[in-house]
Amino acid sequence: MNHINHTDLILQRCRHCNQKIHTPPFSPRQVIICPRCASQLNDGRSWSLNRLSILAITLLMLAPIAFWQPLISIHLLGSQINANVIEGIRLINQQGDPITASIVAFCAIAAPLLLPILVLSLQVGRKIGLNLRPILLVLSHIKEWVMLDVYLIALGIAAIKMQDYASVFIGHGLIAFITMSILSLLILIHMNLDLLWKNVYPIEEKDSQADAMTCTACHYTGPPNKHGRCQRCHCLVQYRDPHSLQKTWAALIAAMVLLFPANLMPISIFYLNGQRLEDTIYSGVVSLIDSGNWPIAIIVFIASILVPFIKIIIMILLLFSIHFNSKTDPVLRMKLLKFVSWIGRWSMLDLFVIALMMTLVNREQLMSFTMGPAALYFGTAVILTILAVEWLDSRLIWDSYGKTKLAK
Repeated sequence: MNHINHTDLILQRCRHCNQKIHTPPFSPRQVIICPRCASQLNDGRSWSLNRLSILAITLLMLAPIAFWQPLISIHLLGSQINANVIEGIRLINQQGDPITASIVAFCAIAAPLLLPILVLSLQVGRKIGLNLRPILLVLSHIKEWVMLDVYLIALGIAAIKMQDYASVFIGHGLIAFITMSILSLLILIHMNLDLLWKNVYPIEEKDSQADAMTCTACHYTGPPNKHGRCQRCHCLVQYRDPHSLQKTWAALIAAMVLLFPANLMPISIFYLNGQRLEDTIYSGVVSLIDSGNWPIAIIVFIASILVPFIKIIIMILLLFSIHFNSKTDPVLRMKLLKFVSWIGRWSMLDLFVIALMMTLVNREQLMSFTMGPAALYFGTAVILTILAVEWLDSRLIWDSYGKTKLAK
């Protein structure tokens, strides 16, 4: 049996619950799990920067095809109409809603392109001596905003909707778009940011650091420098985010207010043979059920109606549990927080479907499809709920539980 010397142990704190952990030297491919909150501190999936750079180059090469070439095509009124990512965004902006167009553009184009650009910037920056700290910090927050997989599901929904009116065909850009989605997921899954930080800005690990704190930006555990900043990323190190609850409450309340017009006002307007048909999010689900598209109706209902409200309810319960020092199991509350973090991005599905539908049938002929006023409110509410989850300092859950235990 191998014996580990105490001096070889590495001190770190769980960034989710602040538990102090002494870990032996470990391989990047080993899984490290916090014994307190069961969060993975290192998931064991780590690829080298060289391999990630190859995927990034491939992703950038595919981007012009995936974004400019048709994803699907339809034959409508004797003409062929193609749908691509950029055309849908252009039509939303042309309709007079640049904010909604910007939301769709950021999640479907900007963030997916920023990911490989940042990876390649790391590779090049190491060789020419650039300051790579901002790049690594942005990479730690970009995962929630790369939504190619959500757009792909939206594409399938738009194609099924159009089958009732026209023949649908696969476009030349679809294979490139699917490949981009897979490559971006592989990069996000196998990009070990902690290992990248250690390779670019190595700092000697010490166990005997009584004043060690965890940086919430780069997750380095150690004492701050004389300016109170992290030794590795130079961000301000704080015991807890002093404005976490305020920011989270502000985002949630704003999202709740916006969800009322988002669900009551029409999100899409469909003109057919001179007849104006307005659909709210709910009536759109009902029309899908009436047309027999039960699976699509269930997906849209979950993503556009159920998920936003579930996120808000869970986040409010978590916030109240912190304020009132709840006795509820903190592990359960951590699982709920991770759950809402995972499902939040899928609410963008409806906006992506609208962008695609506008591309396919917005031709000012017998059929026309335009975006309703609810789209702006809905898109903004989705962004706010994602930010609310990111802004909540999960360590506060354990602090409140600790106060309850002490009060017994």
